[in-house]
Amino acid sequence: MSKVTRRTFMQAAGAGVAGAAIASSSSSYASVIGANDRVRVGLVGYSDRTRSSLVPAFLRSADALNFEVVAVSDIWSLRREAGAAHIEKLTGKRPAATRNNEELYARKDVDAVIVGTADFQHAQHAVEAVRSGRDAYVEKPLANTMEDARAIRQAVKETGRIVQIGTQRRSEPVYQRACEYIKSGRFGDIVMVEMTWNVNQPGRWRRPDVVPTLREQDTDWGRYLLNRPFEPFDPRKYLEFRLFWPYSSGIPDQWLVHQIDTVHWFTGLPRPRSVVANGGIYLWKDGRRNWDTMTAVFDYGPLDDPSKGFQVVYSSRMTNSAGDVKELYYSNGGTLDLDKNRVTPGGGLQAREAAAMKMPPNLLAEEALVSAAGPVTTAADTGADSATTANMRNWMECVRSRKTPNADIEAGYSHSVALCMTIAAVQTGQRIGFDDAKQDVVVGAR
Repeated sequence: MSKVTRRTFMQAAGAGVAGAAIASSSSSYASVIGANDRVRVGLVGYSDRTRSSLVPAFLRSADALNFEVVAVSDIWSLRREAGAAHIEKLTGKRPAATRNNEELYARKDVDAVIVGTADFQHAQHAVEAVRSGRDAYVEKPLANTMEDARAIRQAVKETGRIVQIGTQRRSEPVYQRACEYIKSGRFGDIVMVEMTWNVNQPGRWRRPDVVPTLREQDTDWGRYLLNRPFEPFDPRKYLEFRLFWPYSSGIPDQWLVHQIDTVHWFTGLPRPRSVVANGGIYLWKDGRRNWDTMTAVFDYGPLDDPSKGFQVVYSSRMTNSAGDVKELYYSNGGTLDLDKNRVTPGGGLQAREAAAMKMPPNLLAEEALVSAAGPVTTAADTGADSATTANMRNWMECVRSRKTPNADIEAGYSHSVALCMTIAAVQTGQRIGFDDAKQDVVVGAR
């Protein structure tokens, strides 16, 4: 590996050339894990998300499934050393601290990785992982450009590695029950979906206490940028990347993908037919490039039948928290509410309105998606939320069984398509479609 330049490594990863620029031994020792073998995991990026949620979720199942953290890779010396020290405090064993992913994948004691880096880095870091013969848990969004989305999808298909995406709703019992309920046909056809994600936090995604501690000489700005255009070192774009395109789109990258993913999951539809969006930076004038308020409207339905379908209205603001986080699915017979976790006849076709058209009423029976006696997961003792804990465990189990995980590469690819369509709508102000032959967005679609 010492003879391979970073440029050669990244070109090989991005081009999808299996094995190129990767030490030939890496795929052999990581290709098969025995039922009783310890699975040795490297952490790619010791970010806030990694520290506060991914590591606690991992540790909750590590002893039972015989996994351990053996290495931390981070290009910033401060986080690299802090990460190693924190893992040692939690486990009693200090992992190796590697300066970059080339050093990480040159090691022979890493079987799998957890990728918790900046939004725009997920896909490229996942390509590196699978092409080196490692399984990977990859935070969402999987990719916010179609180039990156296509690269990681191809890499997973060609290598057969086990990859779980961090859209953890797919491992949460209440969402699994909602999916079963809709697919059973009892709900009826979806006629509308309303989704919100509202907060009121001027400090959301800001790191004013940490930004002054980042010095260019303590990290590798070139490695940070990966395949994004060069610009001078800026600690805000490194640590507050969610506020700045092309490192993140902000609201769509962070929140929309979680919720739009449930639409794909519940319906089996791979992508929206079209997207439009509007919004702006209305309140938080702090130098950010990404909107603090947005609304996007999606058209979904069979790709070959425009006469059938439904609309998804997604709204999010960072300036007022009223409404909080909501996912409401509507049919002609009622509402599936994933905030209250209930199906109700609310809004269903009443007898009086139906009689005028000589139709029967259509009202769903009220029921809970998960009963009080049903499956309950908790992770209060670890700091990780229950959904992330369940999603991490599912990945760990699949690393052993080689089964397809709940949030697999196709799920990640689909949410990436919806994300890239939304970003194009935000940036152009036009209606966005998708070309399935080219696997790319279409600006100005009819």
